[in-house]
Amino acid sequence: MDDNKNHNRPKLKRKSKPKLKEEEITIVDTNSARKAVFATAVGNGMEWFDFGIYSYLAVTIGQVFFPEVSGPMQLVFAFATFAVAFIARPIGGIFFGMLGDRLGRKKVLAITLIMMALATLSIGLIPAYASIGYTATVLLLIARLVQGFSAGGEYSGAMTFIAESTPDKKRGFMSSGLEVGTLVGYIAGSGLVTLLTYILGEETMLEWGWRIPFFLSAPIGLIGFYLRNKLEETPAFEAMKESKSDDDDESVKHILQYHWRAILIGMFVVFFYIVVNYIVLSYMPSHLTAVLGYGETEGLLLIVIVMVIMIPIVLLMGYFSDRIGAKKVIQGGLIGLILLSIPSFNLIGSGNTILVFLGLMILGIFSASFQGTMPALLPSLFFTNVRNGALAITFNISASLFGGTTPLLVSWLISKTANEMIPAYYVILASIVGIVVVTIFLKDTSGKALRGSPPAVEEKAEIKEILEEPEEALWWDEEKKEIQERIENRSEDEK
Repeated sequence: MDDNKNHNRPKLKRKSKPKLKEEEITIVDTNSARKAVFATAVGNGMEWFDFGIYSYLAVTIGQVFFPEVSGPMQLVFAFATFAVAFIARPIGGIFFGMLGDRLGRKKVLAITLIMMALATLSIGLIPAYASIGYTATVLLLIARLVQGFSAGGEYSGAMTFIAESTPDKKRGFMSSGLEVGTLVGYIAGSGLVTLLTYILGEETMLEWGWRIPFFLSAPIGLIGFYLRNKLEETPAFEAMKESKSDDDDESVKHILQYHWRAILIGMFVVFFYIVVNYIVLSYMPSHLTAVLGYGETEGLLLIVIVMVIMIPIVLLMGYFSDRIGAKKVIQGGLIGLILLSIPSFNLIGSGNTILVFLGLMILGIFSASFQGTMPALLPSLFFTNVRNGALAITFNISASLFGGTTPLLVSWLISKTANEMIPAYYVILASIVGIVVVTIFLKDTSGKALRGSPPAVEEKAEIKEILEEPEEALWWDEEKKEIQERIENRSEDEK
């Protein structure tokens, strides 16, 4: 009887040890990696210069395109147009993400940059509401939709490109350069708006001066396109392309079926990241002006100073993530926000410029803990063959739901409740969700090979040590086999 039971019992598959050959290990040229980081970060900075100037001109744009409403509701309308761009982000993300997994990361990054530059230039050319009425509003919406479509492929593509171009042990630090590009783009945008407002005055800015930053997007876009066009394709993508078979499926359906868990974790991670990022960088200039009554120049100048100080902090957080792990750095930032968001916003609402700056700086430091780690962490959630597409889906759906709506929701709630602490409560809520997800569900892979790729090292001397422990080097092998087994089982069921 026992023999029959043993005979009928399904045989357990033995786990085969992963094999790793020396020639499969990528030796990353440090100079090439730095060039890739620089060119991608510069291009990303130019994208976010274009995307960001709308945030810093939100009050003025509200007056130009929505003169029939006034006060806080005018800001709500302006941010509603800001949020519209996020409707197109998932569509653009899926389109460009899937394209990046098929044609390569480099080509997509060049295309998105040109699209963003043209869309931003067109906003500067739209006549005001006073000239053509609601047609102006419609044209503004169309331009914002094109911006959103472009941005959908930009950031996820840039994260993928840098993560795949850097050695594993320096991925955190080098990838944090992408967020330096973002901050520089925001600084350039806000700095230009601040300078123009100071030189021209608020009346001239309202009349025609607001158009100047949008006009500058065309030459800036051409510079970024030139730099990106000079880049080489990532080593991880080239290696994947060589080993790829015609049967490999990278469709959206395939990604959602077999990588849904990583997508879900990624969406919750992006949720708290994007909420904090957009409140600190996009919403705060308008909060200082429209809600707290600061002059536009003074409010923007404070944000610019905070962002300049954030640049070395972002790099430092990236450096620490390589040393102690991105997970610990992120947890520290989330705990800090839970404890200090309300005190920070009390300082911001104090009316004392020094205290306002201190409150903004506290938020900026904790935001930097995410900015310095996310560009390396998010791409590591996905396997190489689906990384660009899966990351684009993850990032852009979450960014659309929670990023573009954050300034709109916060400004609307303040207009309804007259409670200036609404942004603090929202940051705390996002941080509580974040600490639960990161602590329980996020696996820290800092310093390890990307999922689906062999290790990437800086020096040949590292190879010997890696070959001694192939299981550690290819830590993702069992996960890949599980996915492959599910694919095979589904194929058999469908026959």
